[in-house]
Amino acid sequence: MMTLNPLYLDDIIKTALLEDIHYCDVTTDYLIPENQQSDARFTAKAEGVVCGTEAAVRVFQLLDSSVKYEILKKDGEPVQKGEVILTLSGMTRALLKGERTALNLIQHMSGIATMANRYTKIVEGTNATIADTRKTLPGLRPLQKYAVMAGGARNHRYNLSDAAMLKDNHIDAAGGITKAITALRQKVGHMTKIEVETRNLDELQEALAAGADIIMLDNMSPALMKEAVAITAGRALLEASGGITDETLREVAESGVDIISIGALTHSVKAFDISMYIS
Repeated sequence: MMTLNPLYLDDIIKTALLEDIHYCDVTTDYLIPENQQSDARFTAKAEGVVCGTEAAVRVFQLLDSSVKYEILKKDGEPVQKGEVILTLSGMTRALLKGERTALNLIQHMSGIATMANRYTKIVEGTNATIADTRKTLPGLRPLQKYAVMAGGARNHRYNLSDAAMLKDNHIDAAGGITKAITALRQKVGHMTKIEVETRNLDELQEALAAGADIIMLDNMSPALMKEAVAITAGRALLEASGGITDETLREVAESGVDIISIGALTHSVKAFDISMYIS
């Protein structure tokens, strides 16, 4: 599994902490003695997949370099309601000041990992794999894509530099699928794949004839996707996307497509319920 860049992680945590603490924590600084120490534990309040343990711990390390911790559930591991995910021991002030930031990160990342794991299990036994999209929250993309992988799904392109992806507006602006692919082939490097978004079988046929590496079947019905799989016959990878729900996911996977990309994995995921308890 991919790892998180510590430079990026520290930057986002510092931004979050500065957002939460301007010059002091009025409650904690005025209430808790400077040298008081406490223990804390992060406990799951639901069943799911954990992600973001290292991010959560790093919050407290930046506030208290002497903090001690133990991670009991690693990223990507299943957790049951009531199980302890990690424990901490350090300055009480630091534990209280970092609580919300740490929980925001681990709850969001665990929510993504849990949803990714659920979707991956729904398509088990088919040819399809689950992938995310670029529909991520600004500034959080590395964390979100890391969480998708922790849940057992895969990442789509990370950003616009990773691959050429012709969506409807690109195609319209370039004068059609064939013209767009031909123009790109003359300029992109040999390592760069070209994906084309198609809305019907005629566009699929044109994309195949023009030599697309990956073809997106945008908002097509499972029945139409099945026809697309037969027409393609392995000449390109097929990606299903758009309007896919829990109820339709299995049927889409059984159409024979290779990839199912789901924006909801990152743009509208429910936070996983975790609490921090101090003793």
